[in-house]
Amino acid sequence: MVLGGFIYFFQILMIIHVVRTGRNMYWVMILLMAPGIGGLAYLIVELIPDLKNNYLARRAVRGVAKTLNPGADLRLRQKQHKLSGSVDAARHLASELIERGSYYEAIQHYEKALTGLYEHDPDLMLGLATAQFGNNQYEEARKTLDLLIEKNPDFKSPEGHLLYAKAVEACGDDEKALAEYKVVAGSYAGAEAQLRYGLLLERLGHNDAARIEFDEIINAAELAPRHYRKAQREWINEAKNGIKRLSG
Repeated sequence: MVLGGFIYFFQILMIIHVVRTGRNMYWVMILLMAPGIGGLAYLIVELIPDLKNNYLARRAVRGVAKTLNPGADLRLRQKQHKLSGSVDAARHLASELIERGSYYEAIQHYEKALTGLYEHDPDLMLGLATAQFGNNQYEEARKTLDLLIEKNPDFKSPEGHLLYAKAVEACGDDEKALAEYKVVAGSYAGAEAQLRYGLLLERLGHNDAARIEFDEIINAAELAPRHYRKAQREWINEAKNGIKRLSG
């Protein structure tokens, strides 16, 4: 009875997924005609490949793994670094430390790795700047990113560009930050860059311009897929709050 109820419930979920995601409707027939086996086939053919290719899904899986076994990734990275001592191992360890909020320790690993052939490695420099910013060393983060740009003029990174704008703003250079946010907001994949641009416009008293940015975020979210709205919820809500402030 329990197993039959579970299979029935599982079939319903699969059918709902078929309809909502626009899959071929022949799956509905298969799921109805072959309970259990049909659901298993749908899982293998449609769902598992999606999970492998979906960044948000992979991140969610990693999040669950970290919840079940906190510290496992860090211990692995520490072991790899101890065994090899390579720059790549140091990079991965420092990145894991950033995720855990251990910015000072991450800075130490990045600084040790940024020597010799890797003295101006753009990925290492970006990691160092990220750790410095997280450690409230805003001037140092800005200097690191300025040097990164100087030594690697062809290096492109939307995340790095957004970090640079944030560092410039944190240093109190509002006009420079405004220009940087304006540029990165036009190419950044998520809503954070445009939201921060709108917030700075609002703070500087450019309320009409800020309202335009907030409205664009909200309107784009309404037309976007649900997974996008979920991933960008923080920035979308901030945009809504911005509209409330400007209307109040």
